[in-house]
Amino acid sequence: MTTIIHPSPLPDVEIPEVTITQHVLRRADELADRVAIRDAAGTSSYTYTQLSAAIHSLAGGLAERGVQPGVVVGLMAPNLPEYAVVFHGVAVAGGAVTTINPTYGPEEVRHQLQDAGATLLFTVGPFVDTALSAIEGTDVTEVIVIGDAAPGTTGMADVFGEPIEQVSVDLATHTVVLPYSSGTTGLPKGVMLTHRNLVANIEQCIHAIKYTDDEVALAALPFFHIYGMQVLMNGLLANGVTTVSMPRFDMVEALTAVQELKITRFFAVPPIILGLAKAPIVGDYDTSSIRQIFSGAAPLGAELAAEAAARLGCEVVQGFGMTELSPVSHCTVEGDYRPGTSGVTVSNTESRIVDPDTGEDRGVGERGELWVRGPQVMTGYLNNPDATAATIDDDGWLHTGDVAIIDEFGHMTIVDRLKELIKFKGFQVAPAELEALIITHPKVADVAVIGVPDDEAGEVPKAFVSAVPGETITLDEIQALVSEHLVSYKQIQQLEVVEAIPKSAAGKILRKELRGR
Repeated sequence: MTTIIHPSPLPDVEIPEVTITQHVLRRADELADRVAIRDAAGTSSYTYTQLSAAIHSLAGGLAERGVQPGVVVGLMAPNLPEYAVVFHGVAVAGGAVTTINPTYGPEEVRHQLQDAGATLLFTVGPFVDTALSAIEGTDVTEVIVIGDAAPGTTGMADVFGEPIEQVSVDLATHTVVLPYSSGTTGLPKGVMLTHRNLVANIEQCIHAIKYTDDEVALAALPFFHIYGMQVLMNGLLANGVTTVSMPRFDMVEALTAVQELKITRFFAVPPIILGLAKAPIVGDYDTSSIRQIFSGAAPLGAELAAEAAARLGCEVVQGFGMTELSPVSHCTVEGDYRPGTSGVTVSNTESRIVDPDTGEDRGVGERGELWVRGPQVMTGYLNNPDATAATIDDDGWLHTGDVAIIDEFGHMTIVDRLKELIKFKGFQVAPAELEALIITHPKVADVAVIGVPDDEAGEVPKAFVSAVPGETITLDEIQALVSEHLVSYKQIQQLEVVEAIPKSAAGKILRKELRGR
């Protein structure tokens, strides 16, 4: 069988031999008084000098508490400037951070703390009760609160110590962060990412995302998720971009920040872009400072991207990645957007498109599972060699579980996930394709499509739709739209109107919840 490798069309980059914190703070002396990170509300702000000092002082205090290589620290907080201080304080001390979704309940938090083997947990005031409940039965001995201490906890101010320099670690093998991901199947697993993985991926994006020296970026996507952690927090700080954090996305607060702080980069997920394209309130704000809106975490339909771009007068582009890829493998180069695609393979990375049934490589324009190889590929899943072996093969190719096409321009389009494909009488139906079409209906605010069992067909496509306020939407109307654009076997057979489509914090549709209905 012939191997068909699709290389990156972008130049290779040099990957510096430094830790992630050294890379993030590489311009700290040069940009000493520039605001590195602040919150949108204006309650907390760090210049590059202040950020570096806080990180190294926290590292010293953590080292005194026993944080060193092999120790894992939990971080369960919304986006705030101190997130970067804790993340990098742990890294400088030689520990690993496991980033936890702050909206989790105690059982979910406990599972992650136990699985990761965490011994300390950082959180914020509103989540103290969850944290104290979650640490029962774990190895966590102390809950540290970013802000004022609550009973049974320690205030972060009391943890700072004498500053220390970076504890020596092996860049290629030392796990610095353990985010959790379901990968292509199953329960969430700890993804082992090294300093080299994180540094490499920031550098691999420099030919695609070209920051100039006066940039301000909105960081509302969660830092606990790899997209927010790497593309936003670490990537922005490393490139000298003033980072404006928001604890959760709020359209009015975001638009206010854009207008008042002259945001140049707006990072989003498709549901946010839907709002930017359609919400009447957007027109009340000056958004002229935005140079680019960048979407990730879930496929963005070409029509929706075009609608948002026309309304805001800037490029709306997307990239592709996954936690196991630190996260970016494909990215749209500025000025080279092709509708519906996730851009080109990033620097120092190779792609393959492999037929999941035959194992044969597919050529230009043919569909198959996307495989990726490069320095951003994780070292594996924590304590789960079977899952690791099922995801990364002996030649270093990571099997993404996503079905894709690479076109004649080198642009990659995700057409679906392997496990989400609907099999209708043997034909494969891609939910993402139907969703991108149905969302264009003027009465539809949001949509998700799944396959439901059917005696005759095997599975039939069912749409869950939330309607635009004041509108009602019927199956006939959806079917009329689909039949106009797609082959008959892709037709929606069932419709359920819901108040809201369930989504993860990263904007991904929670299809399991929909199937559970």
